[in-house]
Amino acid sequence: MATVTFRDETATGKPVTEWEVTGLPDRMTVRELIRLRVREEVLRHNARPGHRFNGLVRPDDAETELNGYRLRELRRIDWERQAEIAERAFLANGFFVLAGDRQVDDLDEVVDLGTDPDLVFIKLVALVGG
Repeated sequence: MATVTFRDETATGKPVTEWEVTGLPDRMTVRELIRLRVREEVLRHNARPGHRFNGLVRPDDAETELNGYRLRELRRIDWERQAEIAERAFLANGFFVLAGDRQVDDLDEVVDLGTDPDLVFIKLVALVGG
């Protein structure tokens, strides 16, 4: 069983957040890892719902804020809906994932968590006016 570290970084490499998930299979696809990550962050939010959501992608009807999203109303978030949004964002280059020291670019690519237990997520921010 493997332990994976999920870490968010800025485009300049500055760490933003980091946490571990244990008891995983030794090999998982990028799709499975993104869905796992999203499920975990939504479970954390839903355990203590608030108006702010710190996650990989913006929930429906939320406003983007610095390092997170503001929900218009206090509510639980559907992790499966968030996972679908995350998969689409990955395919549209809304964020990219580094496994070890290499970028993964296919949702069906298998990551060996014994070799690459650290996953870095870097969100790309659209430039204003262009």
